[in-house]
Amino acid sequence: MTFFSANGITAGYGRQNVIENISFQLAEGCLMGIIGANGSGKTTLLKALCGILPHRGSCTLDSVVLERLSSRKIAAAVSYIPQRSGISIDISALDVVLMGFNPQLGLLEYPTQKMKQAAAAALAQVGLAGKEEMNYLQLSEGQKQLCVLARTLVSDSKLLLLDEPESALDFRFRYQMLKLLRQWASKPGRSAIVTLHDPALALNYCDQLLLLSDGGILGIIEPKTDPLDKMEHMLSQIYGCVSLRRCINRGGQPCLVMVKEEEQ
Repeated sequence: MTFFSANGITAGYGRQNVIENISFQLAEGCLMGIIGANGSGKTTLLKALCGILPHRGSCTLDSVVLERLSSRKIAAAVSYIPQRSGISIDISALDVVLMGFNPQLGLLEYPTQKMKQAAAAALAQVGLAGKEEMNYLQLSEGQKQLCVLARTLVSDSKLLLLDEPESALDFRFRYQMLKLLRQWASKPGRSAIVTLHDPALALNYCDQLLLLSDGGILGIIEPKTDPLDKMEHMLSQIYGCVSLRRCINRGGQPCLVMVKEEEQ
């Protein structure tokens, strides 16, 4: 059953469209990755889906048309994490995470002790235990991204949109972040969409991959079940000639490996 759908989304800046007539569907509990070359429209698409960028077309989340909601109600249902947080004031890491509860709080209402405990637990979950009182601005770029992820983990959103969250993280934390996203999205009443720079992460953690090219959908693949030759053909249109192999890691789990081939 469709949980989220985008229908004919067209958006851009000024009079120039960056994406045109984008349509797709997402099931409940699904983690969808969006990949494409630089300038293909990944960030523009996410901004349109969450309503912060004017667009044509419509988005439906759990049978509700988002364009009919107020900005506050959209923010309560959809969490968007940009590549940069935009936070430029002195604020503790814990207070950043507590922002995730804002849609649940009334005017001038302060977070409860239970919310503070949940925020501290979320920081520990992303690897930032003991940094609750550290100034957010003094964190590394990777730590800032993890802190903002923790903010999202405590929110009550139905749909999570993340723009290249792995770009500032090292090898270990990239995989930890995608594992956390996978766990978050698998809970009832949730789904997530993430643009990714690293195709290896996308292939091994996402249920579906939406491939963008020149502002349109090149295709959608399902890494766990689609034939290798189909995926190779589609991915080669973005990355050049590539080969895929299915392997088993030391833990006995299946995984996909992508190798860049020499152009003929």
